[in-house]
Amino acid sequence: METKRAYKSFRYKANTAWSSARRGTLYASGKPNIVVGSPPEFKGEPDVWAPEELLVGSVNTCMMLTFLTLAQSKGLTPVRYESEAEGLLENIEGKYRITEVIVRPRVAVKDNAEFERAREIMESVEAQCFISNSIRSSVTLTAELIVAPK
Repeated sequence: METKRAYKSFRYKANTAWSSARRGTLYASGKPNIVVGSPPEFKGEPDVWAPEELLVGSVNTCMMLTFLTLAQSKGLTPVRYESEAEGLLENIEGKYRITEVIVRPRVAVKDNAEFERAREIMESVEAQCFISNSIRSSVTLTAELIVAPK
């Protein structure tokens, strides 16, 4: 008898196509295209998404979605969730890599009882975010939780 796997596997596809200079398009079936390119530091243009920003944005988004998923499972609906993230690109032994990503969410909840639940949930977010678990960079989550004014 075959044993059932407890977890599923998923595949995600993304395509790129070069358009001009250091610029291209990131696309996937059924999704809006994203214009991408090198950042200004690497002879690119400031008005397009760079891979460095997309990586930092992926960590930031995953932290938010992980928090919201865990919160929903605990019956918590935040009043507000906003977050900023910053990545550090360094040249280590002749190779550039993002060495650190700092995520700073600001979460507002309804009352003190929800504040404690939100704090407990936030403590487990970093360990459960699959994007931060997938990269070698140091990822730090520094959350600010508040009770929203009534």
